[in-house]
Amino acid sequence: MSVNNTQVKHIAKLANIPISEEESQTLAKAFSETLEVVDNLKKADVSQVKTTHQVTGFKNVLREDIAKEKNSFSQKEALANAKVTYKGYFVVPYVLQNKDN
Repeated sequence: MSVNNTQVKHIAKLANIPISEEESQTLAKAFSETLEVVDNLKKADVSQVKTTHQVTGFKNVLREDIAKEKNSFSQKEALANAKVTYKGYFVVPYVLQNKDN
């Protein structure tokens, strides 16, 4: 599988990341190389390899989820530097598209 610079530009547009023509070509080549490596890994015979879920012995440390007021912004503070707000929310450019728009 290969990726072309048109696909890279489309992905960059969806992510709202400006890229140049040169960057799109470089990224297309890099993505294609990465996909080649992944394809090669898929071909590896791992039928005799035992399934491994955890190798470090680390365990999750859980804590109660308690909000600390001193670490929180008020809504007014959180929105203070926003370019555009509406009824107490951030307004951001629409990035996703579907067949209706």
